[in-house]
Amino acid sequence: MSSTVGVNETTTGKGEGSVDLKKRRFLIAATSALGAAGAAALAVPFITSMSPSERAKAAGAPVEVNVSKIEPGALLRVEWRGKPVWVVHRTKEMLDALESLEPLLRDPNSDNKDQQPDYARNRYRSIKPEYSILVGICTHLGCSPTYRPEVAPADLGPEWKGGYYCPCHGSRYDMAGRVYKNVPAPTNLKVPPHMYLSETVVLIGRDEEAV
Repeated sequence: MSSTVGVNETTTGKGEGSVDLKKRRFLIAATSALGAAGAAALAVPFITSMSPSERAKAAGAPVEVNVSKIEPGALLRVEWRGKPVWVVHRTKEMLDALESLEPLLRDPNSDNKDQQPDYARNRYRSIKPEYSILVGICTHLGCSPTYRPEVAPADLGPEWKGGYYCPCHGSRYDMAGRVYKNVPAPTNLKVPPHMYLSETVVLIGRDEEAV
């Protein structure tokens, strides 16, 4: 004859047919917790799938940058289309030096139209003179130049007034990304399409012409 299980606050008997309610509650709680954990695990890929994918970024998703957070003279690196993009907050001294360097440059007037949008065909190669936006890839063989903002360092000589130096083969660019004469790089650094969404936020990868 089977035993009847009565319900009380602790347990009901100690025989083979008895049930420990504390154990039952523990098993139910543990099962519920596992179910919740499983639901959460299923939710993670779904939430992740709603974020911009790496493929979308590589295809050219625009990148927003708050330029107000960049200190004068500093360089911020971001990624667009899998390429490094440099955003530099140029100082007045950096801007003032650009004109004096033009006799040393291969394309001071940005005559090569492939290297920048029309709105960046100026001495500063930018929309706002104080902010330079350049693709950080040397136009010789694709190395990434180093940012050298100092003036007349011993290794670059007295005519150096800040810019970018490629350690791979010695190509040099000024603070506007304009290439020097007599170096391997044939063209200026590329200026990506960009537009300002506000006084302090720039969108890299899209411009007014594409909207």
